[in-house]
Amino acid sequence: MAVPFHRTSKTRRDKRRTHFKLKVTSLVACSNCGKLIRSHTVCPSCGFYAKKSVIQVGETVKETPAKEVEKKPAKKAKKAKETAGEKKE
Repeated sequence: MAVPFHRTSKTRRDKRRTHFKLKVTSLVACSNCGKLIRSHTVCPSCGFYAKKSVIQVGETVKETPAKEVEKKPAKKAKKAKETAGEKKE
């Protein structure tokens, strides 16, 4: 295994890490509603992109409710109780 011959100083370490930083996302005003959004994205509040309606926002989508599954008692637990009772006898 390689071992460094000299200790890396704080200055040298920090100079190397100058590029490891977060970038601030640029925000622009929506052309339709004026809310601040990320550039080159569809506005989540009104659904416009480049002064054109792209998606319909606010429409209700009816979903079919999922059928409830009836829980059955665990068969393994039942078998374990039966086998435990047989072993005691």
